[in-house]
Amino acid sequence: MTKKYMIVDILATALAALFMACGSSSETGGETTCIDPGTNPNVPSAGKAVAPLLTSNATGAYDLAAGSAEITEGSTMAATVLQLDATKTYQTMDGFGFALTYSSCYNLLKMSASDREAFLKKTYSTKDGYGVSYARISLGCNDFSSREYTLCDSKGPDDDLLKNFALQSDEKNYVIPVIKEILAINPNLKIIASPWTCPQWMKVDDLTTGKPHMAWTDGHLNPDYYATYADYFVKFVQAMKAEDIDIYAVTPQNEPLNKGNCASLYMPWEEEAPFVKALAADFEKNNLKTKIYVFDHNYNYDNLSDQQDYPVKVYNALGSSFAGSELVVGAAYHDYGGSNTELDDIHQQAPTKELIFSETSIGTWNDGRNLSKRLVADMKNVLLGTVNRHCKAVLVWNLMLDDKLGPNLDGGCQTCYGAVDISNGYKTISKNSHYYIITHASEAVETGAQRIGTSRDPKLTGITHAEFLNPDGTYGLLLLNEGAEAQTMTVSDGSRHFKVTVPASGLVSCKWKKQ
Repeated sequence: MTKKYMIVDILATALAALFMACGSSSETGGETTCIDPGTNPNVPSAGKAVAPLLTSNATGAYDLAAGSAEITEGSTMAATVLQLDATKTYQTMDGFGFALTYSSCYNLLKMSASDREAFLKKTYSTKDGYGVSYARISLGCNDFSSREYTLCDSKGPDDDLLKNFALQSDEKNYVIPVIKEILAINPNLKIIASPWTCPQWMKVDDLTTGKPHMAWTDGHLNPDYYATYADYFVKFVQAMKAEDIDIYAVTPQNEPLNKGNCASLYMPWEEEAPFVKALAADFEKNNLKTKIYVFDHNYNYDNLSDQQDYPVKVYNALGSSFAGSELVVGAAYHDYGGSNTELDDIHQQAPTKELIFSETSIGTWNDGRNLSKRLVADMKNVLLGTVNRHCKAVLVWNLMLDDKLGPNLDGGCQTCYGAVDISNGYKTISKNSHYYIITHASEAVETGAQRIGTSRDPKLTGITHAEFLNPDGTYGLLLLNEGAEAQTMTVSDGSRHFKVTVPASGLVSCKWKKQ
């Protein structure tokens, strides 16, 4: 069944405010029917200063429903208070986003130009939409590509091993055109890129014998090609720059401990460390400012005892005096194994290094289209559970797949859903939990926001939250109510306060001006 959504347009003047909430059969601009604004618990009296709010819940009754809370000047004596504390500061945020795979871009480009523009504008615009600010792409193929490939499948002559390097159809005809459309909407979009494999001719079965490994899966990067593979990354960043696309960050290898992906490369920490050293030096030599995040895999290190604390072992092996050391900024994590409490452990061991959360997926295995199962769990564990453990960014997997879970690649995920799924001749969009959590966070938290402290009334049970100070001087707040009953609380920044009702199994994000 197609999910419905409500939109509340708020027009505030000095004399009056008009609130309207409307529902539509799809995100692509079908007929609308008006809904009584009294159905939204967060609609204040007309003519008052307000904090804009966005509300969703697991039943879909509140579906990214816009509203606002009436702001009162001064302190509060309310019974249940969430008190912001800007004297306590934590990480600075880079943003939230989705993976722009070939499959996602293929589906987007199957939409009509007007429908695609409306969807991308609603998703990425900081003025007219939710302001999603980050994207992940692959450096070569991934398991949602049209085929297995790298950007240099044919080895060149000895004096120019990367002579045959070139962007391929997936990039040129799908990913790049979509990125350009998004950049026209949000020029500040950050992009991180990760390879699933190096070219096969760079692989060996093991480092001892150096026997060639001509296969898409498994294998090790031949140490003889560390410098060449670093040049491969440089060529990619430069090729994308030639398309007016900046690559903000890379990881050396997607899931380096996963030997069995459709395209993969086994890169334990002992092998990633020397490659990262070569990569950082090559970036510096070529005047690239692209950040490097190590690891990019699961919290539990795939239960390999010698790979525990992988990022810390890489940092220790590298030291701090190598060329380009300032570019090795932190580590990236996935959640297909282990607990996000691992982020606390890594932050404690390497407090000066950044953390980001770079991939998670929904699918048939976790009832991914069922909001009643996924919305609360994903907001709690994927979004708030990583942000409150020092992550600067949160990215989920495919932005958009079709209703047949594709297109996808043999050997990759055959059971994944997108953050949204598209059907009905590429006309009808159904939103899943990952779309909600990323857009809710993006609505309230700007790039460059600093996470700040808070104190709360102990009676606010079942409420998880995160607070931010945005660069434009606004506060941002993310609220999750895990309980079976709606909860109302008073939010105070010390000089102003307002009441917010979070529906049962619901999310609220809000942003308001400082005094």
